[in-house]
Amino acid sequence: MLIGIFGYSFAWFLVILLLSVGLTAWGTFDIRLGYFIPTFFRKKSHAQRQVALTFDDGPSPYTAEVLQLLKTYQFKATFFCIGKQVSAYPHITRMIIDEGHTIGNHTYSHPKSFGFLKEREIVTELERCNLIIQQIVGKKPQFFRPPFGVTNPLVAKAVQYTKQHVIGWSNRSLDTVIGDDDKIYRRVRQKLKSGDIILFHDTSQRTVDALKQLLPYLQKQGYISVSVDDLLNLQGYE
Repeated sequence: MLIGIFGYSFAWFLVILLLSVGLTAWGTFDIRLGYFIPTFFRKKSHAQRQVALTFDDGPSPYTAEVLQLLKTYQFKATFFCIGKQVSAYPHITRMIIDEGHTIGNHTYSHPKSFGFLKEREIVTELERCNLIIQQIVGKKPQFFRPPFGVTNPLVAKAVQYTKQHVIGWSNRSLDTVIGDDDKIYRRVRQKLKSGDIILFHDTSQRTVDALKQLLPYLQKQGYISVSVDDLLNLQGYE
């Protein structure tokens, strides 16, 4: 009888342990859950047809093309910039600000091992990116988007230290994975809802080409794109 009870208890313990591990892993890689730190990923209730286009990993030479398209349709966007890229393309970084868009922090070097960094290393990545952006455009970002959308307890502590808002997404283009611009466009269009924060990367021609289809579609459907700070009514800079 004792063996039966012990076996039954151990089985439940194992199930609970596996569920806990699974939930933690899910929370680490799905930024929408806000599992470790509060995360903004969409405007839940929005009467107007507004979305927030966001672009990661720039600036790059393709950013200038993105900016020109946004200007054509009078849309605003938010660019989550890598510090090293800001240093490489300061003139494009200034263009982002000059044309009325918002810049956010996407770490200094976008390390592939971001999810395994120590708290101090994460803080350094954030602070170095903040510093170079502030040096180039005179503004210190309040928004942070973690590389790969990864969060964990150490990322949470680092962001609490730097006092920034974590910005996720509700509509992911997968433009770094999908090689066809038409498929990228259709993926975003099919999932589109008012209040969406849409994730793109301003680092490839296929993204530019997908935008050439998406932006006129948004306009035709009565949508406008605003910056994340306007969509969420938050301050974009310190």
